[in-house]
Amino acid sequence: MNAVCAEQVGIREQHLLRRKDNPLFEESRREVSNEVLAGARLQDGADLDHFMSEFQQLVQRAAALEPNTPSETILEIKEALDRSYQQCCTLPGDQGAVKTAIRRLIDTIMRAVESGIGNDAYARKQLEDETVARDLHFRLQELPLVAALTAEHSPIPEDELIPSLLSEPVATLEPTLQLFDEAQLATIFNEARTFLQHRDPERMLVDAWQRLQLIERSWRDRPAGSNGGHA
Repeated sequence: MNAVCAEQVGIREQHLLRRKDNPLFEESRREVSNEVLAGARLQDGADLDHFMSEFQQLVQRAAALEPNTPSETILEIKEALDRSYQQCCTLPGDQGAVKTAIRRLIDTIMRAVESGIGNDAYARKQLEDETVARDLHFRLQELPLVAALTAEHSPIPEDELIPSLLSEPVATLEPTLQLFDEAQLATIFNEARTFLQHRDPERMLVDAWQRLQLIERSWRDRPAGSNGGHA
């Protein structure tokens, strides 16, 4: 089974590498030429250029915020920064500096918002909950498969979700499954079990069957009615 090279590649190239020579995918999708990979790399690079252009404008807007800026504008910029972090995780190259800048800008905005709520304990608790949720969301986005699945234009079609999950290394599969709620995990487990029973009835793909067991444990351990990490 082909291991995904997750070293700073964009989500298009990443998924092609996931499919390449991987027996969990349909035979026609395992054949990934160097030319196709190069094309995906170019598209990922174009996304990076576009992102950087828009991000510079967003930074300028954030830097121009004044104490009397309407709260609606501040929240709009904060939400744009949240989306920027998610986008950043889909891009090729080392984007650590950009991610650090986004976090700092969000922290600055959150401190400004916090200073404006005074002694309102309920509002302060909401801000704290939002910070915890954002940190979880950002940590999940650092996982290549999560970034690809949650991208606005995901390169992973619905019919490739199961083989993609069954190809994911155990170390990153477990946190990736936080993306799904209890009902979704139940569906994923049942579909993955049926998929493997048809694709590998002799159980030659040992790693994939072990990942199926991990999916089942994650589903059974998840409290009923729980939400996934994206909620």
